[in-house]
Amino acid sequence: MQSDTTPTHVPLSDEMKARFAREVAKFPADQKQSAVMACLTIVQAERGYVSRASEDEVAAYLGMAPIAVYEVTTFYNMYNQQPVGKFKINVCTNLPCQLRDGQAALAHICKKLHVAVGGTTTDGMFTVQQSECLGACADSPVMLINDREMISFMSNDRIDDLLDTLAQAK
Repeated sequence: MQSDTTPTHVPLSDEMKARFAREVAKFPADQKQSAVMACLTIVQAERGYVSRASEDEVAAYLGMAPIAVYEVTTFYNMYNQQPVGKFKINVCTNLPCQLRDGQAALAHICKKLHVAVGGTTTDGMFTVQQSECLGACADSPVMLINDREMISFMSNDRIDDLLDTLAQAK
C-alpha cells in the first residue's frame, strides 16, 4: 500500500461507514461494489479529496481490489486526488471545445492566475484542470466550477470577470 499524502492518516469514521452502509444497501448484496462512486464522494465530501489510503479503505470496505477503486478515481475528474483550491476550474479541452478555443481559454486562465495546468494558486484560491467532454460542445469553450456549475461561451473577457468575481468570494 502506498502511503497517504497527508501527514497523518485518519481511518474511516463510524459516521462515514454508516453512510457507506446506506449506499451499499441500495444494491443487491453481491453487487455492493456498485456503491464505489457514492463511497468515494462521501470520502471527498468529508476530507476534501480522496487519498490513496482512502481508496484502499473504500476497496477493503466494498471487498474489491484497490486498483479497481483507483481506476475510478483516476477516470473521473470529479474526484480530487490531492487537496485543491477553494475554486476548482475544469476547462474542457476535448476536440469540439478545442476547435472553439477551449485550449486558448485554459491557457488564458493559467496565465492570468500564474499557475500551470493541474496546479493550485499560491493563495489556495484556484486549482485549474483540463477535462474531457463536459457534454456542452455547442456552448464551448465550457468550464465546470467546483464540479457543480457549468458555464459556457467563455471569452477572455468573461473568464476575467468570472475570476474577479470568484476572487472576491473569499
